[in-house]
This record gives sequence, structure tokens and C-alpha cells, in this order.
Amino acid sequence: MCIQSGDFTELLVWKKSSDFRLKIFTLCDRFPKEEKYRLVDQMIRSSRSICANIAEGHGRFHYQENIQFCRISRGSISETIDHLICAREYEYINEIVFTELKNELIEIRKMLNGYINFLKNQKAQN
Repeated sequence: MCIQSGDFTELLVWKKSSDFRLKIFTLCDRFPKEEKYRLVDQMIRSSRSICANIAEGHGRFHYQENIQFCRISRGSISETIDHLICAREYEYINEIVFTELKNELIEIRKMLNGYINFLKNQKAQN
């Protein structure tokens, strides 16, 4: 059982993920047109998946399901990092942009791990 108050949009980890999602969307606008249905599509989808899975887990109202969706979100973080590596290798972004975005994802992952631990503790108390 899980009883959560508020909306998922109040979660700091969701807010940070949402900001990141917008950065990726804006960044991909500068990529070559031939990447539209390749790397651009993948980067946008994986960055959206981070937020979407946090939201979906929150809406499940059961600790274990919420934790599982957070784990999926964590996987999407790793996927997005891999896409950023590709973008750097193809020289669509420079090392500075890559490092900034990767560090942001690492911070989001830490926040997500904290949220998962919180949910585990809540589950253990009920």
C-alpha cells in the first residue's frame, strides 16, 4: 500500500527531469536534419521517459510499483547518457556541453536514488 499526497509535479526530481527534458529538446533542434529520425528521436524519447516514468510510478499508489517505475526512469538516464556520448562522438555537441548535461543527469540519478530509498523506507514502515 502507498499513500502519497500531492501531485508528481511537486517532486523535485520530476521538476529537475522536466527542465532537463526541455534542454534536450532545444539542443536537438541544432542537430543535422538527417538525425531527426535517428539520434534526435532517441534522445528526445529517452529524456521524456525519465519524467514520464516518475509520473507513472507516482500515480500507481503502491510503493513497489512506484519503485519499479523509478528504476525504469533510472535506466532512461543511462540511455540518455549513451545518446549524449554519440552526439559528442559525432561532434554535434562539444565536450563542455556533454559534461554539463551528463553531470545534470548524474544529479538527477542521485535524486532518483534518494526518492527510491524514501519509498523503500515508507514501504517498510507500513
